[in-house]
Amino acid sequence: MSARFLAAGRATFSALAVPNYRRYISGQAISLIGTWMQMTAQAWLVLTLTGSSTMLGLIVALQTLPVLVLGPYGGVIADRVDKRALMVALQAAMGVQALILGVLTVTHLVTVWEIGVLAVLLGFNNAFENPARQSFMSEMVGADHLRNAVSLNSVLVNVARSVGPALAGLLIATVGEGVCFLANAASFLAVIYSLTRLDRGALMPSPPTVRAAGQLREGLRYVAATPTLLVPLLMMALVGCLGYEFTVSLPVMARSALHVGATGYGLMTSAMGIGAVLGGLVVAWRGTTGVRTLTLIVIAFGGTFALAALAPSLPLELVALAMLGWASISFMATGNSTLQLTAEPSMRGRVMSLWFVAFQGSTPIGGPLIGWIIAAAGARAGLGTGAAVCVLAAALGLLGLRRAAIRATASAAA
Repeated sequence: MSARFLAAGRATFSALAVPNYRRYISGQAISLIGTWMQMTAQAWLVLTLTGSSTMLGLIVALQTLPVLVLGPYGGVIADRVDKRALMVALQAAMGVQALILGVLTVTHLVTVWEIGVLAVLLGFNNAFENPARQSFMSEMVGADHLRNAVSLNSVLVNVARSVGPALAGLLIATVGEGVCFLANAASFLAVIYSLTRLDRGALMPSPPTVRAAGQLREGLRYVAATPTLLVPLLMMALVGCLGYEFTVSLPVMARSALHVGATGYGLMTSAMGIGAVLGGLVVAWRGTTGVRTLTLIVIAFGGTFALAALAPSLPLELVALAMLGWASISFMATGNSTLQLTAEPSMRGRVMSLWFVAFQGSTPIGGPLIGWIIAAAGARAGLGTGAAVCVLAAALGLLGLRRAAIRATASAAA
């Protein structure tokens, strides 16, 4: 029994055998807690200043609009340059953004339009940093450890999701939102340090793509011609647009439907994070990739959305959100790994930029829509909309599997 337990542990955390990955993830651990603190505090600050779910959706949209517009080009840049150096520069810029927001808030000078401008600047950085970071993973660990590394990174994000919002809730209730922003600014020093300490000789960089006209169109044509890439991207576009709008739906759910305040909101976000950690560890241990697996996961995702929308009390909501977090991270990690293992190395940056656009770049559309839906139909309607789009994404996955089976039968007959 102990031997099997040790073997399962080694399989679950196999990517940590790579020294560069250990250095990288240690810096990310600190930085991501700060990021979740800022996300929680920013949402609560906007609601405090305006009392409007529509305005909250608009701020979220402003933060992700640059991803929608520039994200695909960010993937082109990631395929051309040293990804590590690009990440260092952009992480530093994000630290400055958090510092400015923190100073404005603690001095009581912050206004909604300033939050909006800083949100746009953060989104601009994300549009270029995320494709580089996603595609850099394979350069650190190689194909053998890639699925495990992606899953562990997702676990880390959600450990931070369970810790960061809880800390933010306590800080908001005691010293205010501004301290959360300042803490996030300081946390970027950890990730920058970890990136500068990587052993460059142990990295496995993809050959840089030579600058040429039409590289963005080339990436789009490549995805369109590869169903195992196109179907997961379309599924994420649906769910990312109207499902992953938790920064809009959860604070309003806490404030208007469950009446639990900032501390309750922190607990709700943390419950999602705890569920996601458990789900991510299972994916890291025994997870598989492919459209079939992704389709089964999105069906479960829709069911947990429905439970969270209907929960009548905070304890039941926390249970539902833990299940939602499990399904959420399973869908995200499986889709991410499927794309990275399928894409050619020279195209990986562009493919992952489209994944990021589908996940977060759709928020300028989905964020305001969810805010409008909540304003018109109530806080629970935002989570209910997530359930509905998961059904549509599952139908898309099933259609893709059916077409793949037909092509396989036709090829066998030929």
